[in-house]
Amino acid sequence: MGRIKNLIQEQHNGTYVVSIMIGNSIIADEESSFLGNANDQVAFVCEKLQADPELSGGYHAIGFSQGGQFLRAVAQRCPSPPMVNFATLGSQHQGVFGFPTCDNFTEPFCEDLRLVLSQGAYLPGLQNHVIQAQYWHDPLDEAGYRQGNIFLPDINQENTINESYKQNLLALENLILVLFLQDITVIPRESSWFGFYKPGQDIELQTLQESVLYTEDRLGLKALDEAGKLHFLTSDGGHMHYTDEWFIENILPYLT
Repeated sequence: MGRIKNLIQEQHNGTYVVSIMIGNSIIADEESSFLGNANDQVAFVCEKLQADPELSGGYHAIGFSQGGQFLRAVAQRCPSPPMVNFATLGSQHQGVFGFPTCDNFTEPFCEDLRLVLSQGAYLPGLQNHVIQAQYWHDPLDEAGYRQGNIFLPDINQENTINESYKQNLLALENLILVLFLQDITVIPRESSWFGFYKPGQDIELQTLQESVLYTEDRLGLKALDEAGKLHFLTSDGGHMHYTDEWFIENILPYLT
């Protein structure tokens, strides 16, 4: 994050950039990537943003990997200060159903592994303390996912419709979604574009545009798309593998 901060400042004449750290140390911040409650972390980030006078007039945001869906929750739940342009890189907007690098589901081990993981993913002890469990999305048990997952179904409007979530996301000037074409960490990689497995099976995929989230416009993504404010970008690499040149050419233009 320090390198990205320096890159942005070099390209934008020293503009103010803040990288939000959760906890009081780098070690605590790293631990929070794996352990904690995503809802509590979103509330913490919201408080940090509201307390920063440099951001009072609005800010651009970039979410890297799982930080993308967490910052999206910030945009939906915390409209002040306003998020203006928002880019997510390799994020899991529809969750994941697979262990990182184990993407070959013709191999029995990979299929068995994700079925085993699903057995405990929605247990309260895991849901309240393991970050990755809070965006584990089992397409073979959609009801269990919606009932047991404490984070993702809420921000994706899958149980109830919170109109403020939709209106706050619609306030964005641009939403940029980056998918890494060789990503085998995010399974399926199409989750970075709000795509996912069709309900009831774990082979065939559906795009965002084919999903209920879009056709019923539960979150405002269809409206953003039709207004030319929703952008689908790719990077030809593995998870979070991109060059400074790619970042400068594709992401920085939205941060002005």
